[in-house]
Amino acid sequence: MARMRRSAPALLTPEVLLGAYAQGYFPMAEAREDDDVFWLNPDPRAVIPLKTFHLSRRLARKLRASPWRLTVDTAFADVIAACAEDPRQNGKTWINGLIERSYGHLHELGYAHSVEVWEEDKLVGGLYGVSLGAAFFGESMFARATDASKVALAHLVARLKTGGYKLLDTQFVTDHLKQFGAVEMTRARYQTLLRAAVDAEADFYELGGAGEAVLAGTVLQLITHTS
Repeated sequence: MARMRRSAPALLTPEVLLGAYAQGYFPMAEAREDDDVFWLNPDPRAVIPLKTFHLSRRLARKLRASPWRLTVDTAFADVIAACAEDPRQNGKTWINGLIERSYGHLHELGYAHSVEVWEEDKLVGGLYGVSLGAAFFGESMFARATDASKVALAHLVARLKTGGYKLLDTQFVTDHLKQFGAVEMTRARYQTLLRAAVDAEADFYELGGAGEAVLAGTVLQLITHTS
């Protein structure tokens, strides 16, 4: 696994972050309290092919019946903080203050996005990531209600399909992501897909802009009709 030199700036600039993503690198911290990051370019690399995204029957039923309201880019800071504090992290996280500040700035510029799942006015799940060309780089997700992070991922996939995206990068394969069809590939193969996606165009807001609510049932229909 390739790593780049450690750094401890006050902010990772958009030029540095976007340039790194375009080359296959992304930053992580050793711990929440650290003030620096290291850079990764894994081999193998993991992606979820959008055309073969797998939605289980149980989750499809959940989406069909769910009263949850789904939005994007209405609570980015809350989402990234919740990802860092998710109990599944067992008190450990690679999201430190430097990453929160830097991705918050990237969000202000329109390159980082959050997906939110709401139960009435309560944020119960979500995820965030980076959009560059027709590539989306998923960073982290959280859940405060059963299946809320899965619903957020399903919403993201529906949005990426609708917007013409070509690549959904998940960095690593986990048991959680395998159920959605995540696969590993060599770094060389990933770089080929990455270059094609970054050079293409896509629209994250084709399904609706920031704050426009999408029903979980609508997400199910979009995934079913575009698979």
